[in-house]
Amino acid sequence: MDLELADRVAVVTGASRGIGLATVRAFADEGAHVVAGARTIGSLEGIDGVTAVALDLVAPDGPAQLVERAIRAHGRVDVLVNNVGGVRLRLDGFLGTPDEEFAWALEMNFFAALRATRAVLPHMLDGGGGAIVNTASVNAFFQPDAGTIDYGAAKAALVNLSKSLAQEFGPRGVRVNCVSPGPVGTDLWLGEHGVAETVAQATGVDAATARERVVASIGGFATGRFTTPEEVAALIVLLASDRLGNVTGANYVIDGGLIKTT
Repeated sequence: MDLELADRVAVVTGASRGIGLATVRAFADEGAHVVAGARTIGSLEGIDGVTAVALDLVAPDGPAQLVERAIRAHGRVDVLVNNVGGVRLRLDGFLGTPDEEFAWALEMNFFAALRATRAVLPHMLDGGGGAIVNTASVNAFFQPDAGTIDYGAAKAALVNLSKSLAQEFGPRGVRVNCVSPGPVGTDLWLGEHGVAETVAQATGVDAATARERVVASIGGFATGRFTTPEEVAALIVLLASDRLGNVTGANYVIDGGLIKTT
């Protein structure tokens, strides 16, 4: 299927690894011009059609700088993917998570997306419309957890914002949707200092055992495996395309059947 994204201009945040990097590659494979922002950009160098921008997207002016770079290079932005985010496992739960940690989670997982959206919307509106896809999480609504309480709250705010924006700007041609992954085979879960390693250190087991226990504790995968970054990226790119031109205000779960409720 031709997604008709050739020569579209896509801005991707949190683009240097995991879901973000897979999304950059997916857009580039479709022939889009990609402006990719991240703190470090070594993994983005040499990808055809990609302009890599090193910057701090959590800084208040970071998202606007990235959007402005895209406007200078291409004169417009057709797609924004808000993927920047992060989580710190809270083994002490709510009472062990001070205000400062909630503030960090909100800056990383909510305000960075809000600021990028605020920066890009005037350009999309001037250009007749566009598509915004926000990376949320099953922790936002479907699988709240004490160990990710600040992260889940921030992602819930992002989903709510997305639905409000879809209502306000849909009549003017801008679609806004969310993708909510379950556990994905990235450093967040499987890498150094990731969820599996953190739980392993706290419980005195190896990382593989910790990973299996965490997944089992939240219901297990129907497919028997983690989602890949490329699978999430494929969903993001499809939502950004005009092939789903009447989809807005939606939140698509991709979790290998982890969530059992409707």
